[in-house]
Amino acid sequence: MLWLLLLQVLVSCPWLGHSEVVNSFETSCPQFFFRETPPNEGLEPQAPAWICQRYKNQYHFATLYDRNRRIPVYSAYIYQPGPGKRPNTWMVEPQLIGPTYPKTMEKEWTLLNRYNVSSEKLRQSQAVLQDYKNLTGLNRGHLNPNGHHEDFSSRMATFSLTNIVPQDEKLNGGAWNNYEQQTMIRRTQGCQTTYAIVGAVPGNNYIAKGRVNKPSHLWAAACCVVDNSYIKAWGVIAANDKNQVELLTLGELEDTLSELYGRGQVSLFDSDCPRE
Repeated sequence: MLWLLLLQVLVSCPWLGHSEVVNSFETSCPQFFFRETPPNEGLEPQAPAWICQRYKNQYHFATLYDRNRRIPVYSAYIYQPGPGKRPNTWMVEPQLIGPTYPKTMEKEWTLLNRYNVSSEKLRQSQAVLQDYKNLTGLNRGHLNPNGHHEDFSSRMATFSLTNIVPQDEKLNGGAWNNYEQQTMIRRTQGCQTTYAIVGAVPGNNYIAKGRVNKPSHLWAAACCVVDNSYIKAWGVIAANDKNQVELLTLGELEDTLSELYGRGQVSLFDSDCPRE
C-alpha cells in the first residue's frame, strides 16, 4: 500500500524531477513571466517544445521552440543587465532528442561522443552549429541576449542554439543592438523587476538547405513593475531585412503579432500589464 501511495504522489506532482523540455511553463518555470502567466496560444507553432533553459543545474530563462522550423518562437527572461565577459561556447538542448537525455544544455561534442548520439539524430531534433556556417548577410541573433544578465552562468545559458535565429547582420549589429543596449536601459529606469519576452515571426525563407527558418520579423516586449501601484510596458518590432526598429505600445505589438501569426489574438503578458 505504501508504494502505491508514493506512486500516486509522484504522478500528482509534475514538478518533481521535471525535465528541461517540459509540459508547460506554468508548472515548471513560471518565474520568468509577469504574474506567472506565459503568452497565450496565439504564438504556438504546430510542433512546439517548451524549454526551461537549464545550465549548471539552474533555470535561467524559458523558450518556446518550433521543432519544425528549428527556431525559437520566443524566449522569456527577467532583465538583469551587468558587465561581464561574453561567452563563446555554443550549446544544444539534449531533451529535444528525447526525455532520456540530460536535463541541462550540452555542447554538440558532448552529446556525440559521451552520449553516443548520432549526428543525424541531433540534426533531426534541432538546429546545429553547421546550419549557421557560411551565412551571407545574416548571423546568429540571440533572442535573449547575454548582455541582459548579470552573472556568467546566465550569460552562458543564452548561448544555446535554441535561443537564436538567422538575423539580418546589419539589424543585429545596428538598430536591434541599440534597442538591447540603450533603449532598454532608458526604459527600465525605476523598474523593480522587468519581465522581457523576445520573439521571431516565421518567414518564407530558409537557410541550411531548408533546415532552419529565417524569420520575417523580430519583436520584443517588456512589462516593468515600478511599484505596487505602477506598471509600465512597451514593445518593438523590426523587419528582418532592414536596419530599423519600431517602438510600439504593448497593445499595438500584440495586434501586429495577431495579424502576422494569424492564429487569433495574441496576449503576451497578464492583463494587469498595460496595453496603452
